[in-house]
Amino acid sequence: MFFTYILRSQLNRKYYIGYSDDLRRRLKEHNKGIVKSTRPYLPWKIIYFEAYSTEDEARHREDNLKLRANAWNQLKRRIRKSLNT
Repeated sequence: MFFTYILRSQLNRKYYIGYSDDLRRRLKEHNKGIVKSTRPYLPWKIIYFEAYSTEDEARHREDNLKLRANAWNQLKRRIRKSLNT
């Protein structure tokens, strides 16, 4: 399985979108400061993920969320609604 995931910084509530074949390992890497782009905003929490059977599907979804503002904004609204309930 491959996962497209969204992290939220507990420091300043910034979001990060990525994909991985191992969510637990990847979250540990983010929180240990191994990932340069997320290091300044530690700690991180996984707030959403989707599972895919292939790496290409997970990478495509990550790209879609990063490049298409409408897709990202719709998903953010769903996430915020679920976090507030």
